[in-house]
This record gives sequence, structure tokens and C-alpha cells, in this order.
Amino acid sequence: MLVLPSELTHEHAAACCLMLQQGLRAAGETTAVADASALQRFDSSALAVLLDCRREALAMGRTFSVRGLPARLRELAGLYGVAELLPAAP
Repeated sequence: MLVLPSELTHEHAAACCLMLQQGLRAAGETTAVADASALQRFDSSALAVLLDCRREALAMGRTFSVRGLPARLRELAGLYGVAELLPAAP
């Protein structure tokens, strides 16, 4: 499982992308699950990070889903028209 930090703003986005990419490479599962339940402080960069992680996972032939996406971030994804790209993990 890929775990997002409690704070994910523009300032932290690049480092978080690298961390998640490393996690994807190290994991051997066919499903990539990003755990966003720790997110407390974020901006639209969090969506960019999740979408980048999704893109990487799909390029590796994996499915991608998100667990614990905060309601405010889910609403933001809806406003940007990308909510369907971030399905909830079972």
C-alpha cells in the first residue's frame, strides 16, 4: 500500500511523487492502492500526485484505487472532472 503524508501541498508534491513511484516499483502486487486517510492539509497538488501515481501504476499494468480520500479532496476531484479516475479501494 502507498501511504500519503498528512500534508500534501505544492511544496511537497515532487518529493511525494518520487516516494510513491519508488513504492510502486518495490511492490509486487497487481493492484496499487494509495492510502490517503492521513491527509489533513492539502491543495490541488494532492490530486496531481494521485493522478501521477495512477498513471505510473497503469503503465506498469496495475489497477489503481484510493483508500480514505478526504471528502474535501473528493469534491475537488469532482470539480476538476477527475473523480472517476480515483476510484475508492474496496
